[in-house]
This record gives sequence, C-alpha cells and structure tokens, in this order.
Amino acid sequence: MGGMTRSRTRTGKGLALAAIILAVLASSSAVAANTTTEVVADSRPNVVVFMTDDQNVSSLAVMPNVKALLANAGTTFSNSFVAYPLCCPSRATYLTGQYPHNHDVLANSAPDGGYYQLRGDETLPVWLSRAGYQTAHIGKYLNGYGTQNPVEIPPGWGEWYGSVDPSTYRMWGYTINENGNLVTYGQDDVEDPALYQTDVYAKKAVDYVNRKAPGAAPFFLSVAPLAPHTEVGWASTNGNRNPRPAPRHRGAFANAPLPQPASFNELDVNDKPAHIRALPLLDATAVAGITKTYRSRLESLLAVDEAVKSIVDTLAARGELANTLFVFTSDNGWLQGEHRIPNGKIHPYEESIRVPLILRGPGVSAGATSTVPAGNIDLAATVLAVAQATPGITIDGRSLLTVSGRTALLVETGPRSNGARWYAAVRTARFVYIEHSTGERELYDLSIDPYQLRSRHADAAYAQVRAALAEQLHRLQACAGQTC
Repeated sequence: MGGMTRSRTRTGKGLALAAIILAVLASSSAVAANTTTEVVADSRPNVVVFMTDDQNVSSLAVMPNVKALLANAGTTFSNSFVAYPLCCPSRATYLTGQYPHNHDVLANSAPDGGYYQLRGDETLPVWLSRAGYQTAHIGKYLNGYGTQNPVEIPPGWGEWYGSVDPSTYRMWGYTINENGNLVTYGQDDVEDPALYQTDVYAKKAVDYVNRKAPGAAPFFLSVAPLAPHTEVGWASTNGNRNPRPAPRHRGAFANAPLPQPASFNELDVNDKPAHIRALPLLDATAVAGITKTYRSRLESLLAVDEAVKSIVDTLAARGELANTLFVFTSDNGWLQGEHRIPNGKIHPYEESIRVPLILRGPGVSAGATSTVPAGNIDLAATVLAVAQATPGITIDGRSLLTVSGRTALLVETGPRSNGARWYAAVRTARFVYIEHSTGERELYDLSIDPYQLRSRHADAAYAQVRAALAEQLHRLQACAGQTC
C-alpha cells in the first residue's frame, strides 16, 4: 500500500492522573519546570464503511472512481452475499455480525423487524467506542429509525447525522437528526442542486474526516446514502425518473439499454415455486418501466461514485489514506426483470443475494480479486479485527482478511410466525439449495446453469448432492458463533 503513514498518540486516563500528581509535586517543591507525560501510541487504522442501498453487482460498471480508487488499490470479493436480502435485516447483520436467526430482526417493520427490534446496546459502534474509537454515522440507518423519537441517537455513535424516516426515502425534503437537532434539507418538489441528498452526506463525511484526521484516536465512519434505492412517494411521471439523480447527472444514461441476460423474462418457469410460476411474462409496457428505473438507478450512482472519491481524496490529503480500511458494499442486490420479477430483492436468486464488496487498506492486497465466499456476517468481524476490538456478543462471521476454509453461507428470510412465505438457502461455490416454507425446493448447479434457469431439485442425478446440501442448510439454520 502506498501513501503516508504516521503514529497516532493518545493519553489514557491513568496517564492523565499521573500528570496531575506530578504537577502537584512540582508545585509543592517550587520547581519551575515543564511537566511532560508519556504518551501511548495508537496506530490502529481508521475505518470507513460506505453502504449503498439496493445496489446489484452489475451497476458497479458505471462507477469509475470506485474502480480506480478502491478496486484497483484493494481487493474485490467476487463471491459476496447477504444473509437476508432485505434492507433492515441485512443492516442488522452488518451491525451485529450475526445471522438473522440470531439477531432476530426479521423484517423491515414491527413487530418482527425495524429499528426498534435491534438490540442496539451491543452493536459494532458500541464495541468500537469501548475500544477507544471515535464514531460517526451519516445517512440511512435501519428502517423505521426516528418514527418514535426523531432526536434519539443510537448507542455507540459519538457523532450522529441519521436520516429520519419516512423522509429517508427522498432525495430532497429529507430530515437529518444532527446530534439531537432536526434539520430539513429542501423541499421534495424543488430540486435544489445544493441540497441533493447524496451530496449533502458526502460533504458531511468530508467535514468529519477533516476534523478527525489525523487525531488522537482512530475513527469509524459509517456512510449510507439512499441511492440507488427508489424514492418513496415520488411518481416517475412526465419524464421524471425514480430515483432522481443529481441534476448534473440527469440524462447521463438516457439511452442505456436494459441488460437482458438469459434469465430475463424467463420463458419457462415450471421448475420454480408457485409464486414465481404465477408471475406473467413481462410485456412491452413492463419492460419500458423497468428500463426507465434502471437508467435512473445508474444516474443516481454517479453522485455516489463522486462521494467515494471526495472521501478518499480527503483521507489522502490528511495523510490518513494508507492507514484507513475502506469498505464499500450494499445491503442487498436488485432484480430487474430476471425470472419475470419486475423489481425487488428478497428472492434467493443471484441478482438479489449477491452484492458488491470491495476492501482497501492495511493488510489488503491491491488490485486483487478474492473468490472466498464472503458474507455480510463478516463485516463486523473484519472491522473488529483491524481495530483490535472485542464484541460484546457472540458473532457468526470471520475477518475477511484471514477467512479461509469456508464452504457455505446461509441465506434466510422471515418472519415465520404470521403465515408469510419464507425460505432458507445454502450457497456454496457451485450450488444454491433452497427450501421454501411451502415445502417447495430449488437446487441450481451454477457451474452449468449460472442464470438459474433449471432447478435440479427433482433430478435423480443430484439426489446425493441435494441430501448433503439439505444437511448443511439445517445445520447452519441453528448455528451460532464458531458453528457458523
């Protein structure tokens, strides 16, 4: 890794007490001398986690800064998956390092999910704060945050700039709890370029880095823009798009063709569960709508790409880039016509469960690609490892800087108490095996069927494979800590 390095210093409480005692002794002896204290070196790296919303892997192609500044200078994890492809449960996994069946956030809203379901007193920012890190969050947190107490600051965060629901899902007219003060930026129907949500978050992140780097203690900065998630309550009519891009990027992908892989508008879905078989083929109107959203999503990511560059540039200018672990990822992927699904996530298909994951920083190989199965259960463990910090609960993930030997990851949804449909799946390097609450099964051999066009769950040639994957799935469904 290139760039500047330096030694950070910090005076502990015990040393501060010693300084006071020395000062008193010097005064009583009428010694006119300057009293100095020994300092404790703290060269642990800073950590920046940048998490987009609903970003699939293919959209990274329109983010040149992420490629040049993160991927080329770090490691891309090409087999990165989320444990539950839905916003709130996925972010809870990131904050706790646990599978959903252990952290119990199983939906985006109450009673089985949402911000108030999270056990917030034992999360990553709490553990890092205990370990001496300065902490800050900017942007979206967990679904439902602020709906009961909009000025609440979740445990562990030293500085807080969290967007308050439901305004989180607007590019203009959103409200931020800024360390206990509510500030609204613009109006939903007035597209003021200076108040575009992604840009405001980027400026706050740059300001934080400028104030904290270099400093007496390392920092943990969490940045979470809405893009490319669609806006809620904003109708994409009269040529308007959803999500709205920054005005400077409007029309940048006006003619971009919608990707149509082999799974797009899948003709034969007889191997799929009933809820997929019930989906109609996408007609021209549906495809036009998907295309419009696709172009808007790409345009919204251009400001995100610029935000990444502004943070990286500021770290470099402050001499902190070489000693900062930068994590770029998303909370889940996104479907856009694959298997007849016009939009969304949650489903156990590759476009939904696979997410971007790039690491740059100390101990990370530059310009590398890792095929190790990586999960968002590993994010907390990775940060804790570089921070030399200890979790207050049992976590299920492992540091991505040392992980090896893993053969499978669990994907699970819920809740399971209200009659809603759910599934559990195991993803290995070659296979994905899925058990639905309806009793239906799916099994895909990705080595010969990467687009998941033919389920092998009823194929006698795969009987032994199916049995082994089922055993592995059932074990992971009950795992905790090392058994995961």
